[in-house]
Amino acid sequence: MHTLQIGVVVLVLLIALALLFDFMNGFHDAANAIATVVSTRVLKPHTAVAMAAIFNFIAVLVFPLTVAATVGKDTIDPMVVDQFVIFGALVGAVFWNFITWYFGIPSSSSHALIGGLVGAAVAKGGTDALISAGLIKIVAFIVLSPVLGFVFGSLMMVLVSWMFVDSTPRRVDKWFRRMQLVSASMYSLGHGGNDAQKTIGIIWMLLIAAGHVKFTDSVPWWVIVSCYTAISLGTLFGGWRIVKTMGQKITKLKPVGGFCAETGGAITLFIATALGVPVSTTHTITGAIVGVGASRKMSAVRWGVAGNIVWAWILTIPASAFVAAIAWWIGTRIL
Repeated sequence: MHTLQIGVVVLVLLIALALLFDFMNGFHDAANAIATVVSTRVLKPHTAVAMAAIFNFIAVLVFPLTVAATVGKDTIDPMVVDQFVIFGALVGAVFWNFITWYFGIPSSSSHALIGGLVGAAVAKGGTDALISAGLIKIVAFIVLSPVLGFVFGSLMMVLVSWMFVDSTPRRVDKWFRRMQLVSASMYSLGHGGNDAQKTIGIIWMLLIAAGHVKFTDSVPWWVIVSCYTAISLGTLFGGWRIVKTMGQKITKLKPVGGFCAETGGAITLFIATALGVPVSTTHTITGAIVGVGASRKMSAVRWGVAGNIVWAWILTIPASAFVAAIAWWIGTRIL
């Protein structure tokens, strides 16, 4: 592993840019964790984001750094990593996050970051700079995470409907208003556990390239705490533009549906994090919400809205990669 001569000022600025992305990740993806619990009026918006932020941070105590290892070591060749590649990757990801937040489109911060890494790495070293095994796993879960969310969300809805078939709607509503607090907390835990680790992987990659830590060293504690703090603060501020799309535009949700969607999404996130796969929490919860709606009747899902969201998913990696490649070129001139 080569060691780069990265000035202290540039290193600090790049770490700050990574933490800005992490903050925006939480800000952008707050809707994923709270949209259902807010839209079903179980919690007020500010109470919901506070709860989500707390569980985002608690995830630091629960999940091993498997996702950080995938992002930091299994996506692009460590030999091509330098300050320009990291700068390009982060600019590409931040740009796409901002555009999709502005227009209220629930896209993937995770795949924006992966696209940014790919674009900057290819701009520097060509396609040989990519590690195919790690990227194939990530791309596979672009499809698998919403499918698993759909399957688990719909199965939960069918199971709950069967268990409460003799209960009155009022009793079911009262019970699941409480249960949604649990499911939203678990989803927020899974969100923090998977998404904060992506930025940990980026900073880890940068510190290895700069020679501050060795390839075989563990991640410094300050990196872990900083990243979990940044994503939690981002969640606390919340991306309100996306909450409405996720909570009501795809399908109308009641507390029981919100519980099933969040539980199905949380199961998917726990599985992916255990496997070390950086997945999109946006894809996951969208699949789960569609699964809940479709389990009632296919017409309950607004497929036009869901289709627009899918187009954003398709564009995320190439768009962020394109911007990252341009940012890499600019970075080589200014850093």
